[in-house]
Amino acid sequence: MGYHIYGIGNALVDKEFEVDDAFFAKAGIEKGMMTLIEEDQLASMLATLQAEYGLKKRACGGSAANTIIGASYFGAKAYYTCNVANDEAGEFYVADMQAAGVDTNMNGPRDEGVTGKCLVMVTPDAERTMNTYLGITSELHQKHIDENALAQSEYVYIEGYLVTSELSREAAIRVRELARQNNVKVAMTFSDPAMVQFFKEGITDMIGTGVDLLFCNEQEAKLFTNTDDIDAAIEGLKKVAKTFAITLGSKGAVAFDGEQLHTIAPHSVTAVDSNGAGDMFAGAFLYAITHGHDFAAAGRLASAASAQVVSQFGPRLNAEQHEPLKQHLA
Repeated sequence: MGYHIYGIGNALVDKEFEVDDAFFAKAGIEKGMMTLIEEDQLASMLATLQAEYGLKKRACGGSAANTIIGASYFGAKAYYTCNVANDEAGEFYVADMQAAGVDTNMNGPRDEGVTGKCLVMVTPDAERTMNTYLGITSELHQKHIDENALAQSEYVYIEGYLVTSELSREAAIRVRELARQNNVKVAMTFSDPAMVQFFKEGITDMIGTGVDLLFCNEQEAKLFTNTDDIDAAIEGLKKVAKTFAITLGSKGAVAFDGEQLHTIAPHSVTAVDSNGAGDMFAGAFLYAITHGHDFAAAGRLASAASAQVVSQFGPRLNAEQHEPLKQHLA
């Protein structure tokens, strides 16, 4: 076995800021959503944010990247396929990945261009709002896939955000097809309600004939299955996913293991920053199920780990925070 998890997703350098709601009204930004922006918009918004609020944190990001790094810190062997440019942000990204023990396809020469960036704006209610300039990550291509590493993996993990670019969506579909050919299980995340709302056809193409494990939140589950009722959404998801986990915010989560639906209790924390909570949930869950634990134990670890992410600033935990969380597996 080469890898427990082979991930594919966007590679974005996250720049985090603490802002107030008034900023969104003034800048015309929709709160709580991920919005794609152009490079000139990024430059002017970054200048405003740095002048008015000051940069809080910089980290290599992208939804699946956070998941893969979380799983790696718990002890999973992980690989990440992504696309960064031959620039300073790209150097930073690759070094950050290596420091987290994740193998990537970006060790050789990289293309000229601009590494993608994500402005993460966190409000006092802990909600995160993102404005993303994809840059070169929108050119994530089938050629970036390491078929050998994929074939030696237990799970592939596909990020829903890849639906926004035709090239990256095709790469995601190719990863699913290669996984099927090599008897590798397919896990996927919807990533964001906007992906299900505005790119449903593309998301459906990415799911294809179905996935082995799906991660989503309550809003995404309801949007995808066209219902306002969580029980109906659960039944609807069974048609496209053999197993799944639905996060329910402060109500915890539910996980379906193919036979039984497990209710996962929440951890009450004081929320500071919700950025990365869903990513960490998936990373902890994948670590647990690839290390001999059942869905109930995986859910306990995922719930505890995502609660800890929410209680501090930034999309991930520090390396040393992972080991103590494993007590929740028992």
